[in-house]
Amino acid sequence: MFTLKQLNQASELVHQVFSATPQYAWPQLCEACGCEVWVKHENHTPTSAFKVRGGIVLIDALMKSENPPKGLISATIGNHGQSLAFAGKRAGLAVTIVVPEGNNEDQNRAIRSHGASLVVYGHDFEAARQHSLTLQHELGYRAVAPFEYELVLGVATYALELFNAVNELDTVYVPIGMGSGIAGVIKTRDLLGLSTKVVGVVAEGAPTFALSFAAGEIVNTDTAQTIADGVKTRSPMHEAFEIINKGCDRIVQVSDNEIAKAMMQYYQATHNVTEGAGAITLAALNKEKEQMAAKKVAIILTGSNIDYQRFTQYINSVN
Repeated sequence: MFTLKQLNQASELVHQVFSATPQYAWPQLCEACGCEVWVKHENHTPTSAFKVRGGIVLIDALMKSENPPKGLISATIGNHGQSLAFAGKRAGLAVTIVVPEGNNEDQNRAIRSHGASLVVYGHDFEAARQHSLTLQHELGYRAVAPFEYELVLGVATYALELFNAVNELDTVYVPIGMGSGIAGVIKTRDLLGLSTKVVGVVAEGAPTFALSFAAGEIVNTDTAQTIADGVKTRSPMHEAFEIINKGCDRIVQVSDNEIAKAMMQYYQATHNVTEGAGAITLAALNKEKEQMAAKKVAIILTGSNIDYQRFTQYINSVN
């Protein structure tokens, strides 16, 4: 998908906007998990999530092309939309974002705050995505898919930071939503010639990538129900699946209760607030801590975009 030179150039571009995010080996998490565990804090970006990196790289490339778009449109449940809105505002580019009904109001406000037009439509992400394609023709905007070359290149810059900062990682746990994050980690690992295992994590209520990985072909699901909005996927994209299928060691499924426990654990051990998808990798490591004992492991905390009511509801429901 890209070369190491292109990845380094993308990293330089991203760092013109914000500094590299930190990675910490929190003592309480290391003790609880029985291994050396490094947390990559992608909740410490200008949009509190990793996807802003992809938006910066994509929109920079579009604005430098021969025919820059007059606007962008895409569907999201939050972080992807914030990414495009943030980068679009910096470039002076109009952005319209479609979100499903009942979407996180904090995310909606954040998307609007970055100057994007917000459209609410449909019962879930897939319905919102289909509506965005209809609006694309009406507005004459360029549609942005959840998985595109520049998006993967952009988010891969966090993997480059992590691998450069922490040597000899045995395993990295990465959430799987639409696949850009884990694809970026896999490609960066391969470009650096590392032997680190990449483990994908999904919710039990949104198992499409786990089912597809097990079958060796895409298996869609009719529904996706989980408190982890960022991994609420029921239709994998072919390009993402191919990379994951070839480069992922395994995919772990975790329950909503395990995710909520990890959210509470992050707060108690690090005082970081995490969204469900941000905590899902810690949930997976907790589930596999016996086989990870004494190893050097990284988990990606992909974001912290969750409203207070949902955060407290989820952690108070832990049993």
